[in-house]
Amino acid sequence: MSDKPTIDINYVAKLARIELDENEKAKFSAQLEQVLDYFKKLSEVNVDGVEPSAHAHSIYNVWRDDIPTAAMPVEEALMNAPAKRDNQIVVPKVVDEA
Repeated sequence: MSDKPTIDINYVAKLARIELDENEKAKFSAQLEQVLDYFKKLSEVNVDGVEPSAHAHSIYNVWRDDIPTAAMPVEEALMNAPAKRDNQIVVPKVVDEA
């Protein structure tokens, strides 16, 4: 019996909101396992004394100009919404009546 965890590709596809056929499930499951194996390999690297960095080069305060641009079309914004109504995304109620 292998101690290697299996990837629940159906769960991953649901999180990504994509539908996969059986060939794609097999292909992507194998690819995800390769990615996780690579992360395991990276975790074996000794990084003692290596200072953390967010970027390969020292870059500070790099911002683009704040220029107004056209808004995203409503259809595009709602394209991946799990539920929508009246051009709005429907979300579960999170506040109870007091």
